[in-house]
Amino acid sequence: MLSQTGRYFFLVFLFLFIINAADSQDLEVGFQGGGSYYLGDLNPAKHFLNTQMAYGFMARYGLDTRWAVKLSGTQGSVKGDASQSGFLPGRGLSFTSKLTDITAVIEFNFMPYFTGSRMNGISPYIYTGISVFFFNPMSNGVSLQSLGTEGQNIGYLGRKPYGTTSLSIPFGLGAKVSLANRLSLQVYWELHKTFTDYLDDVSSTYYLNGRNIKPGDVAAVMSDPTLNHTPGMQRGNDKNNDWYALFGLSLTYKFNLLASKKCRDLHHH
Repeated sequence: MLSQTGRYFFLVFLFLFIINAADSQDLEVGFQGGGSYYLGDLNPAKHFLNTQMAYGFMARYGLDTRWAVKLSGTQGSVKGDASQSGFLPGRGLSFTSKLTDITAVIEFNFMPYFTGSRMNGISPYIYTGISVFFFNPMSNGVSLQSLGTEGQNIGYLGRKPYGTTSLSIPFGLGAKVSLANRLSLQVYWELHKTFTDYLDDVSSTYYLNGRNIKPGDVAAVMSDPTLNHTPGMQRGNDKNNDWYALFGLSLTYKFNLLASKKCRDLHHH
């Protein structure tokens, strides 16, 4: 769950970005599209497995030819299935979740870059920052969070219900190409280290005896679809939190604001 302190720092970061961008000379805005996928208890290591479509918007302000700050919003989804993971494939567990991501990052260009420049119009780059994201794991059309599939609704187990809003630390790499005086194309791939282990609704151990589960008990069946586990058996890996990734292309248009662009353009051509 996103703490009050986490919300505060994210909102401050976002506020400073917007104020800075509003006073900038060059502001790039655009759209991005590509894919999203997840790594976690139902897919520990297979990148790009079950990739889903993702799309969104972004705004970037160039501090200089090396540094920039960017704010983006992405709508996508993530999906996992234990039978494809190679880790405890017989669990019968699977999930899908819509994913809404809001990210603020700082970027570093390995080469001097300026959209519209004939000399410095291409550069690889890296970036990192902070994200807030919203998710809701589901299976067979049933929302899983409220069911307490690992006994979160039973007080004596000491497991508390998890929230569906959390923070992540994004980091990524890409390349920027200036297409025209005001148009730029970027290709990117970013990973998000989250602070939740329940993006997939799977974390620790089973809490029910599967042989005693009644078929009509939805919460119990979602906890152990194969009905063949006992309390304490491994359901997930609570030593590692989940990850998700976003990748694709973005196309931006540059606006020149406030100050004259003449001297700056001459400097970067």
